[in-house]
Amino acid sequence: MEQPPLEAHVAGVAALSNPLSRQAYELAVQWRWVSKDTVAEVLDVARSVAAFHLDKLVDAGLLTTRFERVSGRTGPGAGRPAKLYGRSDLEIEVSLPPRRYDLAGSLLASAVARSSASGEPVGEAVAEVARNAGQAVGKRARRSGGLVGALAMHGYEPQEENGGITLVNCPFHALADEHRGLVCGMNLDFLAGVLDGLGERRRTAVLDPAPGFCCVRIRTA
Repeated sequence: MEQPPLEAHVAGVAALSNPLSRQAYELAVQWRWVSKDTVAEVLDVARSVAAFHLDKLVDAGLLTTRFERVSGRTGPGAGRPAKLYGRSDLEIEVSLPPRRYDLAGSLLASAVARSSASGEPVGEAVAEVARNAGQAVGKRARRSGGLVGALAMHGYEPQEENGGITLVNCPFHALADEHRGLVCGMNLDFLAGVLDGLGERRRTAVLDPAPGFCCVRIRTA
């Protein structure tokens, strides 16, 4: 489960810092689809001002657009379709340091479903699901970003040193504190899958917990 980079999240949040932009966004959420005319009327601003703030929200990825006739009439004389604005599917979440509880939740839920369907022990299902997900990430990273890019995208804050890679951040920090064996094992299997998907044979993922770092380290084999 990929996430847009931090810059995209910050841009989305920053777009809501203007009160008019925030009110326009709230109208689009409340009414599902709104036109610039409606926003201008409700907020008591010029149509050009409403359009400016709505289009700024589109540029930030918070809103999407579609064209639709709002008069209810069709055929000649029905007028041009109006540009409508609605909430996009983009999920904005800014966490410093980066956390990926969405990824952990997805892996664990998939593992529970697999275990329920097959009778496979949950621990084994978690390992298999995490490795498969990591392999998919690694295969995508072959085309762009490579290993370091994939690790950065998933919140690990990788630092290359002495031929290995130290992971400065644990994207599953709170979960790992509460369920260390399960979550650290899942993390290890996920990262082993990433290496496998990339076709990395010189590097291996190992458990090497240390205060202030992820419990997994990437070492040169």
